[in-house]
Amino acid sequence: MDIRNILAHCDHTLLAQTATWEDIRAVCDDGMKYGTASVCIPPCYVKAAKDYVGDKLAICTVIGFPNGYETTAVKVYETEDAVKNGADEIDMVINIGALKAGEDAAVLDEIKAVKAACHGKLLKVIIETCLLTDDEKIRMCKIVTESGAEYIKTSTGFSTAGATRDDIRLFAAHIGPGVKMKAAGGISSLEDAQDFLDLGASRLGTSRVVKAVKAAENK
Repeated sequence: MDIRNILAHCDHTLLAQTATWEDIRAVCDDGMKYGTASVCIPPCYVKAAKDYVGDKLAICTVIGFPNGYETTAVKVYETEDAVKNGADEIDMVINIGALKAGEDAAVLDEIKAVKAACHGKLLKVIIETCLLTDDEKIRMCKIVTESGAEYIKTSTGFSTAGATRDDIRLFAAHIGPGVKMKAAGGISSLEDAQDFLDLGASRLGTSRVVKAVKAAENK
């Protein structure tokens, strides 16, 4: 197991409602020290975090989080604001109700609108797999592929369950060329992280992998 490689694929995450700037700064310090792919933090801290880390670390933030039921105009504004404040990566939540109602075209249009608002920054699309049927997940693989977003992402970590190995296998079988996968939620150990990478995930959304590495260092 290559721990440095695992860390390089992690979006080191802190999205708790109670997170303070001191907490976010500590996450940024860990991200820089351990070489994570990014830190994923609330939008209100993006500017301060980007000013703090400069070019040493990518800043990721969330849009329409965690429920996804904001209007498209709100999600577009959130995205433009985040990018203006220095966000390098955007993780948006889809309108789950629209998907369940069969409004696939509307879901696609919204993702495209958010992608345009990213102004070239990376977009990951959170579909909240624990709330979807396999058919809905497969439809989302097609929608994300058509949208131009770079990633399909399993979960917010704020619903009934997180990433599963079966969901990553399903994504891998149905996403189009060039679409990458992010597993998020419930990744609690280095072994979990390695499993998801072995299945083809390119990013891992987790708060626990860095903690596990730090704990191992202190043994």
